[in-house]
Amino acid sequence: MHTEEQQQRSLTREVEAVQIPSGEPIQLPALSKVHITQQLGGSYTVMTDYGLARIDGRDADALGSDIAAEQAAAQEAAAQKKAEPSGETPDEEAIWQQLRNVYDPEIPVNIVDLGLVYSMVVEETENSANKVVVQMTLTAPGCGMGPAIAEDAKSKILLVPGADEAEVNLVWEPAWDQSMISEEGRMILGLV
Repeated sequence: MHTEEQQQRSLTREVEAVQIPSGEPIQLPALSKVHITQQLGGSYTVMTDYGLARIDGRDADALGSDIAAEQAAAQEAAAQKKAEPSGETPDEEAIWQQLRNVYDPEIPVNIVDLGLVYSMVVEETENSANKVVVQMTLTAPGCGMGPAIAEDAKSKILLVPGADEAEVNLVWEPAWDQSMISEEGRMILGLV
């Protein structure tokens, strides 16, 4: 857990981020003051002079050496898991666990416990590859972060040994509502 002082940072270099909630790319200049509001799933939600933004984990070094070291350790662990032999069918529970590492940058609950993932299936393709297909939604149809969240889900799925391909589709039926949040998600959000 980081203290309030540790959450306040100056960027060490220019970084490309994604504006929340529009999903538009923005450039945050070096030395910009940011406040880390959420650090989940390998990405960082920061408050800037321009509003909320999401910084991808690959740019963690811009947030400081301690953050970069944490991110590097997480990436190394993920790479070691992926380096295992992948000739087998991916473990579905491992896929669900990876999806639990994906977060809406405005909500501190993963997409599985938010009830955003409607289905996940593993299909064998014509060339005998294992393709993971996910149907998911967003808390609001107009959310500009949809493509970023879907891409994050896809990259996490591909970390699972045996998951050769991943497809994440955004769907709008049925419409999401708060009743789809898991008990754990409700507890995190203080709804219980």
